[in-house]
Amino acid sequence: MLGMERTEVEGLVEQAGEPSYRVQQLMESLYRQRVQSVEEISTIPRGFREALARDGFGVGLPVVEKKFVSQDGTVRYLMGFPDGQSVETVWMPEGDGGEAGDGSEAGELAERLNERNQRGSQGQNQGRSTICISSQVGCAVDCQFCLTALLGVKRNLTAGEIVGQVCAVLKDQKMSPPEDRINLVFMGQGEPFLNYENFVRAARLLVEEVGIAERRMTVSTAGIVPRIRDLGGERIRPKLAISLNASNDELRTRLMPLNKKWNLAMLMDAAKAYPLRTREWITFEYVLLGGVNDEPENAREVAELLRGLRCKVNLIALNPGPGIEFSTPAPERVEAFQAILRQAGIPAFVRRPRGRDIYAACGQLKRTVETVSAAEP
Repeated sequence: MLGMERTEVEGLVEQAGEPSYRVQQLMESLYRQRVQSVEEISTIPRGFREALARDGFGVGLPVVEKKFVSQDGTVRYLMGFPDGQSVETVWMPEGDGGEAGDGSEAGELAERLNERNQRGSQGQNQGRSTICISSQVGCAVDCQFCLTALLGVKRNLTAGEIVGQVCAVLKDQKMSPPEDRINLVFMGQGEPFLNYENFVRAARLLVEEVGIAERRMTVSTAGIVPRIRDLGGERIRPKLAISLNASNDELRTRLMPLNKKWNLAMLMDAAKAYPLRTREWITFEYVLLGGVNDEPENAREVAELLRGLRCKVNLIALNPGPGIEFSTPAPERVEAFQAILRQAGIPAFVRRPRGRDIYAACGQLKRTVETVSAAEP
């Protein structure tokens, strides 16, 4: 039942001949109380629970098969599904600064945290924990610097499997939106826009039933141009982030083969036409690869590409992993790249790596225990 919308649950209740208030009881149990089985739904009669079980209805919450905890507090979950497939979901108790500068409330909090870190101030940043969720088992986009690409794509996740990751993490962390303010990023394994219908359905459920604020959700795409246009017309939509990662077509095609189908001109046209809401900016993500795309000329080309857009750039120094040929740039090269963008009037922020020691950082999710063991002492 996890993944069912309210109208579908209404149909179940009506068919069973139960009163209409059972709908709210079921929705509360599934999405707020995060029960693991129908038997746990104590607010509905035993006869109704037994009828649901006879008809083959279960909850469908993913199983946390393994859990890895980083020195910085980040947690990487291996979430298992009944067909034997699994994905990874990441909990960051203080986020990674990715929201900074995006015009939202979460962005303002991230900027204050960044300023505090730069001053060396201590203390918890209450109310901005982030969950990074997956949308596919594996990924078909084949970005050359990403560990997930080595998996290929196995299948799409259902809306229930996407929402289920969030519910399982919230249950484990004992958090309860909207009382606890949670940021959510569709930036785990997979390309959300290649699983668009399930992604959009999951986003609606996460807002309307789980209680996560729409303004605290961000979806990242490698650049599926038609779906960028589609997202702009959705009633409920997360903020948009676009993985750029190169400053010209030749380099981007080398790093992201998807660029052959939707090149930078097409991508920029879609970004310029995207209907931004009040206090909303587009985020462009740029993974810096040592000696490949981190030259001053690359920064100047990025500035020219983005000129006139209401946007900001998140710079991500490559998070290394086995099987990845590229190297992490020196900190001074990252700072120089950021400085050029800022001098051109483009807000640029450096994402803090979270969970590198357990392969939980951006681009490191590979869904294998073997990879994790390499990072353990």
